[in-house]
This record gives sequence, structure tokens and C-alpha cells, in this order.
Amino acid sequence: MVQKKPVVVVTRKLPDAVETRMMELFDARLNMDDTPMSKAELVEAVKEADILVPTLTDRIDAGVLAQSGPNLRLIANFGTGVDHIDLKSARQRGITVTNTPGVLTEDTADMTMALILSVPRRLVEGVHLIEGDEWDGWSPTSMLGHRINGKRLGIVGMGRIGQAVAKRAAAFGMSIHYHNQTRLHPDTENELQATYWESLDQMMARMDVISVNCPHTPATYHLLSARRLKLLQKHAYIINTARGEVVDEPALIRMLEKGDLAGAGLDVFENEPAINPKLRKMKNVVLLPHMGSATIEGRMDMGEKVIINMKTFIDGHTPPDRVIDAFY
Repeated sequence: MVQKKPVVVVTRKLPDAVETRMMELFDARLNMDDTPMSKAELVEAVKEADILVPTLTDRIDAGVLAQSGPNLRLIANFGTGVDHIDLKSARQRGITVTNTPGVLTEDTADMTMALILSVPRRLVEGVHLIEGDEWDGWSPTSMLGHRINGKRLGIVGMGRIGQAVAKRAAAFGMSIHYHNQTRLHPDTENELQATYWESLDQMMARMDVISVNCPHTPATYHLLSARRLKLLQKHAYIINTARGEVVDEPALIRMLEKGDLAGAGLDVFENEPAINPKLRKMKNVVLLPHMGSATIEGRMDMGEKVIINMKTFIDGHTPPDRVIDAFY
């Protein structure tokens, strides 16, 4: 007797090779036009699926999970962050959640470094000058920015991505500082030449650039609050390639408008895909459409991890990337 393949509902369009492999291994229901699912469609998905493969655009909240069918036992998230999934509700319903850690580290760190370079050196402003046919030629005082060599970088969240950012920034001559929930091992600190700050407030007040690289959890919501942002010096820059909710965006905008902050590089936003129109008008802000991990290689690696997690789970073993209780 041929064993029935598990029903796998995939909420967004994934790379062709990943989808093809899923079709081979599972009874995969694909989203060919890549239109984000409505809440009603997500409810239908969790009713029929044995395994759900969502992305960060899908809000898998308690209301959705409350209507899940008895066969749903695994949510294999296509992505590292799981703040869009109600992990407590999933656990209560006996649903395992997995993610795709590690494979996005280098890509996101590259993008973080790109923003660290582009904002102080006014790269986007320069591009706009050329595109608007407004450049009259070289001048000793034209388009002056700031060098990053010798500047202090404060990393908020020293996990895989934070450490990868530290290595890149050090190569550009930056002084590495960090705040993390737990301090790194002394050997790792020495390798990165990183200075630990137990107090985020004290670190914020002394840095030239702040890079946000921590996950969004209830504990990190508005971690960079209005009060903390005011601790920054006026020449400082904020770089965020983590999650928009970690930064109090209205407070950030007010500071940028008043000149209380030199600039910002944002790949994520508090209410994305909506972007505050005030941010769009600012010359000292570089805005990117959440593309920190957007490489072909990264997406393929993510798909491979999702498939491995699903196969391992179906075979009766603990998936390698199960989101552990500590995340709950």
C-alpha cells in the first residue's frame, strides 16, 4: 500500500527548485501567483494542512491556530524570525515550529555593512544627483559625508548576524561595541575585539553608529524607545536590518526631523509594507524594501532547511531547527 503524502500548504511563491522538490516529496499546495494570503485563506490552510510553510508576511495568530485541523502538527517557517507566529498557542496545540537559522547570516550582515557605508557617505543622495542631472562636476566641498574608519559601532544583539557584522565593520577600521542579553565567551570577544556593555543606555550614549541585529520578541518591542534614542549623540546614525518593531519609529522620525540624529539606514519598518511618508522625504535616510536576506543563494538555502525540517519531522525525529521553548 502506497503511503499517503503529507499535505503541505505553502503560503508564498518560493524558488522553483524548492517548489519542485516539495512537489516530489509531499502533497504540496503552492501559491503560484505569490499573492499574500488573507486571514480567511490562512484559516483554510491550517484546516487542511498537515504542515504549513508560512513566511513573515503571514500572521499566524491565536485566532488562526484555534481553527487549525487535527492533522496540523508542524509549522515549518520559511525564515529565521518567528514573531509572526503565536508560539504559545502553537505549543498548547501540540504544533511544532521550525525556522531557518544561520543561512541568512552572511547576506544580512552584508546588507547591514552596505547601509553603514551608504548613509554616512551619502551614496543615495549622490545617485539622485546623477539621476536628476543635477551634478555640475567635482568640488572640494560637494557631497561631504563622514568616514567610518575609527568610528564606534554599537551592535544591539550579538548573535550570528551581529557577530558577522562585527567582523565586517572591524575590517573597515571601526571600533566594535555590543549589548546582548548574555555576554559572549571571552575567546569570542577577543576574536572580535568587541567591548561588552551591560547597560544599553550607556552604550547608546557613546556610539557613532548603532546597528540593530536582535530578533523581535515581546521583550525587544521598542527596545530602542524614545527615551533611549534621545541618549544618542547628534552625529550618530541608526542602522536597522532586524525588525522595524524594535525601534520606536515615530520617535526616530521626530529626531531626524529636528536634526537630533545624523541619519538612518532602514531595511525594515514598524508597519511594513507601509512606510511613513515622512521617511521618504528625508535625504539623510536610506530606505530599502526588506531585502537584507534577498539573495538567490540565501533563498535556496532557506528552502533546503525547510525541506530538511519537514522530512525529519515526518520521519519521527526532532527537526534540527525546532524553535525551542526559550523562544516562547
